[in-house]
Order: sequence, then structure tokens, then C-alpha cells
Amino acid sequence: MSHFTSIQTEIRQIEYLTKALADMGFESVELHEFPVPLYGFEGDIRPESAEVIVRRKFISSRSNDLGFKRQFDGTFMAVISDYDSRQFSRDWIQKLTQRYAYHALIGTAPQQGFTVEEEEVLEDGTIRVIIGQWV
Repeated sequence: MSHFTSIQTEIRQIEYLTKALADMGFESVELHEFPVPLYGFEGDIRPESAEVIVRRKFISSRSNDLGFKRQFDGTFMAVISDYDSRQFSRDWIQKLTQRYAYHALIGTAPQQGFTVEEEEVLEDGTIRVIIGQWV
């Protein structure tokens, strides 16, 4: 039975989190208004819960569920089993956060009067986006 670890993120918007998870290869994501239990690799119900969940069957047969639990300040905390922490490390969280930031920028820029003028993926995987606004 794996122990679960929580990693704080700056992620706040479910819409952009689900898009970022899709970018990372997870098309099937459960969204819940209230936290629901996560499952372990044997199908056992764990005491950990989350509102945004990638079920273990979409990760691997030996994995546990991957969850994101909303905190009092509105951010989400990643809930990852020790077993899965090799695959979903802090580096993985950093890449997910980058994808989240990209989707948040693309999603909110037009509402603030900006347009995306240029996008470029650099050699290190960094995304460079240039936005502009006509005045």
C-alpha cells in the first residue's frame, strides 16, 4: 500500500488544469464539485481525496490514482502516491504548471484586449508567447 504525498501548486482554474493534463497525455480526467476518494493500485479506497482525478487505469496497471485537491486559498495541491512519484515528480509538476500557464494566458488574454502575435517552443521546451494590444 502506497503512501500519498501532497505537492502544493499555484494552479487555480480547473479548465486550464484539465487542458494541461490533456497536454501531458491524460484525456480522461474526472471533475467533482466536492472531493471524492482516491484509489490505490489494488483498487482499495484511500483516505486521500480530490476534486480533479486521473484514475489509475489511465496511468498504468500498477499505479494509484493521481489527484488534485482544492485548498482553502483556491489553489490545487497535487496528491501523488510514493510509487508514482518517480513518474510524477516535481519536474513533472513544473511541466504541468508551464502548460497550465500557457492555457491560462491564451484563455484570458483576449478578454483583456490582447491578441497572441507569436508562439515559439524553445529547445529546452520553454514556450515563448508574444501578445500585443492595439491602443
